Amino acid sequence: MNRTAIREQTFKLIYSLEIQKQNELEEVIELYEQSNEITDQKAKVYIKDTVFGIEKNREDILEQIEKNLKTDWKLERISKIDLAILKLAIYELKYTDIPFKVAINEAVELAKKYGEDSSKNFVNGILASIVKE
Repeated sequence: MNRTAIREQTFKLIYSLEIQKQNELEEVIELYEQSNEITDQKAKVYIKDTVFGIEKNREDILEQIEKNLKTDWKLERISKIDLAILKLAIYELKYTDIPFKVAINEAVELAKKYGEDSSKNFVNGILASIVKE
């Protein structure tokens, strides 16, 4: 499983957590990996580290999104898909050694694939603002 595929699986799990609001992350991750037949050890480590990392740094990540929104926008207005993409990308930007160009490019690709027409520009704009800081 390549890094892009692993990231896409992680995004899907983060998105499902946005909708379900599960408490027992360990169990949810295991179920997700089983139901999607994820056996690659590298993928499992990345998914687990990322999901727990996002949860651990949740307030900071949401704050980063909020302060880079246009003045009349609120977090609640962002689609769950865009929010999941942003959480993943911001976690990668701030808490991993993944190059920012890679994190942004991968996030924009996810937005093109899963988001609305305007998602790619929205995600790119927010992430570019965060990188400029």
